[in-house]
Amino acid sequence: MSEKITEESILELARGFMASRVLLSGAELDIFTVLAKKSLTAEEIAAATGTKLRGMVILLDALCALGFLVKKDGRYHAEPSAAPLLSATAPDSILPMVLHMGTVWQNWSQITDIVLGKTMPGLNKTQGALAKDNRQAFIGAMHVVASRVAPKIVAAINPGRARRLLDVGGGSGTYTLAMLSAVPEMRATLFDLPPVIEMARDRFQAADMLDRVELVAGDFYKDELPPANDLALLSAIIHQSSYEQNEVLYGKIFRALDSGGRIVVRDHVMSADRTQPLEGALFAVNMLAGTEGGRTYTFDEIKAGLAAVGFTRIKLIQTQGMFSLVEGFKP
Repeated sequence: MSEKITEESILELARGFMASRVLLSGAELDIFTVLAKKSLTAEEIAAATGTKLRGMVILLDALCALGFLVKKDGRYHAEPSAAPLLSATAPDSILPMVLHMGTVWQNWSQITDIVLGKTMPGLNKTQGALAKDNRQAFIGAMHVVASRVAPKIVAAINPGRARRLLDVGGGSGTYTLAMLSAVPEMRATLFDLPPVIEMARDRFQAADMLDRVELVAGDFYKDELPPANDLALLSAIIHQSSYEQNEVLYGKIFRALDSGGRIVVRDHVMSADRTQPLEGALFAVNMLAGTEGGRTYTFDEIKAGLAAVGFTRIKLIQTQGMFSLVEGFKP
């Protein structure tokens, strides 16, 4: 049973955006990079970031109150545990993902108008250009986060005797790398957009696995997929598309698999009434704000789409938020 709704709980939720906005502005002004290795006065920080002193002082003090910065003797520096996560120069920085949340913030600010039909969802031209310029850093940050859970996902998938993997929309190859590491006999095909494929090439070369993967550039909304595979991974893709678009993609994957091949879908899997889990319900709102047809789906919806193109023995093999897994087989 959920906790009772009270006046204070309502107001606490309503003002919850405030701390988030402080963090996002700190990231957008690159304060954490500036303060990662040295202490500076507010005047020095304002000069380095091209900002007004009054606003910078108030923002810096709020970041201190939230624990991201430390203030001592009128000087500020990044909290030691925050610096490697939020500095642009840190190798495992998640700053690009935090900056992406700034773009999400802009999209979410339009949700009321989207529901009213006054505006269309998606990025405006300025945001789209920023996302394009920042694509490499963002995908790199996604890899840092995903690489920590990828081995567990591969274990849950249990590739068994599969020897030819097709990773559809596989990004820079986080899950493909984990799969190849777990199954030395396996080879893989990673299919994604041309700019992403070049990022994947660098990653596989650094991992000394370039000889075990075929990198194929294309658009799965428009193109057929490379054939002759016995395992296909569709990871964190279906939420960005409509039910009809997903069914078309399922059909392409079906044709790309050999008889007996398996598809595994990784994504949110919602309860039948779509209200649980909370993370998935909120992610559906994110898709409302950022896509024309995306949302999160129930198991029955995923199953129906897979069955419509010919998959059988469809079942839910893991329920774990965005890391839920659904499998199906080609007869």
